[in-house]
Amino acid sequence: MLIFQDTSRFSQLQQSCVATIGKFDGVHLGHQLILDQLKQKAEQLNLPSLVILIEPHPEEFFSAKIDDCPARLTVLQEKLELLESFDIDFVFQLEFTKDLSELSAQDYIKDILVDGLGVASFIVGNDFRFGHKRVGDFALLQSKGKELGFEVIETAAYERNGQRISSTFIREQLARSDFSLVEQLLGRPYSIKGEVLHGKQLGTDLGFPTCNINPQRRRIPLHGVYACMVRLGDRYHASAVNIGYRPTVAEDGNALLEAHILDFNEDLYGKVIEVIFKHKIRDEVKFDDLDALKLQISEDVEQARILLSADKS
Repeated sequence: MLIFQDTSRFSQLQQSCVATIGKFDGVHLGHQLILDQLKQKAEQLNLPSLVILIEPHPEEFFSAKIDDCPARLTVLQEKLELLESFDIDFVFQLEFTKDLSELSAQDYIKDILVDGLGVASFIVGNDFRFGHKRVGDFALLQSKGKELGFEVIETAAYERNGQRISSTFIREQLARSDFSLVEQLLGRPYSIKGEVLHGKQLGTDLGFPTCNINPQRRRIPLHGVYACMVRLGDRYHASAVNIGYRPTVAEDGNALLEAHILDFNEDLYGKVIEVIFKHKIRDEVKFDDLDALKLQISEDVEQARILLSADKS
C-alpha cells in the first residue's frame, strides 16, 4: 500500500482510480463493507483502489476544547495498518487545514477528485458533506460526475439488529464497557497500541511497576481501570490497566495509559505493546494519599486476575 499526501505523486504513478473518502475511525465492519465495495469496483474497472483519509478529523480541527470533539477510536498509524491489512492499493492522506475548509465544493471536486486523483468511480455515503460551509453534498457529486466524467456510487450500509454500525455507536458501547459487542462491531477486540515510555517510576515505588503509553489522542475513548490482555509479539499477558488523567498524582492534565502486567518483570522500554480491553473494574478517582492509592491498586490487580482467569475457564 502506498501512502501519499500530494496528489502530484499519485499522478506520476497512475492516471485514474476508484476512490472512497472518510475519517475511517475504528475501521469497523461498516467501513470494511465499504472497503470491499471499493475493491470490487476497482477490480471490475481494472483500476487501483484508493482511500482518501481525512486527517485530522474536522471536529478536532474546529474544536477549541478537548470535550468538544469525539473521542478517537484509532490514531492515524492504526488506521493505516488496518487499511493495509484489507489490501487497499493507495491511501491519500488529505490534511484537513484552514485552506481545505475554505475550498469551495466545486473546487473540491475539480482540484482533488478530478485533476488530482483522476477518479473514475467515487464511492461515498449519501450524507457526505464537503467544501466551504459544507455546502457540497451527494446530489452535487452526482451532477458534477455526469459533467466531468466520473460515476458516483452510494456506499453500502452495515446494520446489526437494525442498528447502523458507526464510529459514534461504537464509542457509546465503549463508554458502557461492552467490550464483547465492540469486538463484534469492529471484527476484532478493541485495543490501544503504543511504545512503552519512561515514567516517574511511581508504580514501581508503590510495588506495581507499569508500562506507560501515550494514547496519542486529543480525547481518549476510555477512562478508568480495566482488566486487559497485553500482547507482546505472539505472547499475551494478563494486566491491570489505568487509562486517564491520574488525578491523585498528575498535574500536567495529559492522558496516560499505565499497564501493570501480572507476574512479569521484563524490561519493555522502547518496545511496542498492544493493550486489549476485556473488562472494566472501576472509574478513575482521586485518593487522599499514596497509601490509599496503593491499597486500591492491590485490589484492582486482584480483581483483574479474577476476571481474566474466569475468561479462560
